[in-house]
Amino acid sequence: MKNLRRLAPIILLFLLACQPQNPITITILDKDQVHTIAATERIPAKIIAQAGITLTSADRVLLTGNAIPLDQPLPPATIYTLQIKPAVKITINGKTIQTTADTVGEALKDSGAQLFATDQINPPASTPITNTMAVTYTSSHELTVTVDGKQIQIRSSARTVGGALAEAGIPLVGLDYSQPSENEALPQNGQIRVVRVSEAIVLAQRPIAFKTDYQSSADIALDQQKTLQAGQPGLAVSRTRIRYEDGREVSRRSEPETIVRPPVDRIVAYGTKVTLQTTTVDGVQIQYWRALQMFATAYSPCNSGSPDHCYTGTASGMSAGKGVVAVDPSIYYSLVGQRLYIPGYGFAVIGDLGGGYIIEQQLGVSRKRWVDLGFSDAEYAQASNQWSRYVTVYFLAPIPPNVDALN
Repeated sequence: MKNLRRLAPIILLFLLACQPQNPITITILDKDQVHTIAATERIPAKIIAQAGITLTSADRVLLTGNAIPLDQPLPPATIYTLQIKPAVKITINGKTIQTTADTVGEALKDSGAQLFATDQINPPASTPITNTMAVTYTSSHELTVTVDGKQIQIRSSARTVGGALAEAGIPLVGLDYSQPSENEALPQNGQIRVVRVSEAIVLAQRPIAFKTDYQSSADIALDQQKTLQAGQPGLAVSRTRIRYEDGREVSRRSEPETIVRPPVDRIVAYGTKVTLQTTTVDGVQIQYWRALQMFATAYSPCNSGSPDHCYTGTASGMSAGKGVVAVDPSIYYSLVGQRLYIPGYGFAVIGDLGGGYIIEQQLGVSRKRWVDLGFSDAEYAQASNQWSRYVTVYFLAPIPPNVDALN
């Protein structure tokens, strides 16, 4: 029973095939011609041949707008309308093909292209096909862009890396650069790296010391000073340019220092006006032309800096001892023989040279403001305890012919 059921469809088909075929009406639309024939065949190739139409291998036959195979029977019906769609020649990137596609996009798909929205097609994919049309097509490439710590997948048909990045909304800004560079063609391996570059500028300020310019003035008392113009420090600025790539410091570059404000020299006037004055010191009336605060020390013939030698003479030829004082050479040579009065010491005369530069280095006292008081060896022990201090030194009349200001 089961075998009989299996044979029933085959027997039915055999009976139908043995029955005489009724003619069918077929209308064929071939360009501007219409062919109507009565046929007993349902194989499109035979129907087309019966109508006397010759097809090329690229032509298509449509039934209700759809292409049909030429060697397969038409579906059961009594009336058919077939349309012949002849192939036309077009060129794609210079290569000629025959196609029955309706649009450029369909023709590209028929030629094996897989289309993406980022492909470059000219004319556009939706353009209807016309005979001898020329089409240019650039397929887009899949790319991986590494940027800002992420990997972004894009497709592009741009000619250069920079064009692909711009299309993807990942432009190079400022000092940013790409690998490969933005002017190079798209890489074969599809890998593009965008390096974000930033710079920071660190400013460093350096003060520039001003100088002091001394000018003599006959209107100012001797050894007195007056500031005519206050000094102002200058300012220099240096810049260090720090470069960062993807947030990491890669270089530092120092730029030349720039003087943004030059220093202004201080101008000091020192007095050269010499006048005699009278005063009483320690009960003694004196007439003087200069009074200086000087740092006073003591020395004696055998206590003058050399532990194994005694000096009884002086630079002026006077005998060393009480009443003869030593000063720095800057004062001695212009004022040797000058009479002085020193409170607590008495009358004295400049008659010896001293090493004022030693005092200057050891105590920070200006050598022009130092005087070494002579004593006998017997007096030295007591005097050395008393004299290591500032005292007013009076330079007594008469006024010497050449007086230098001790600025």
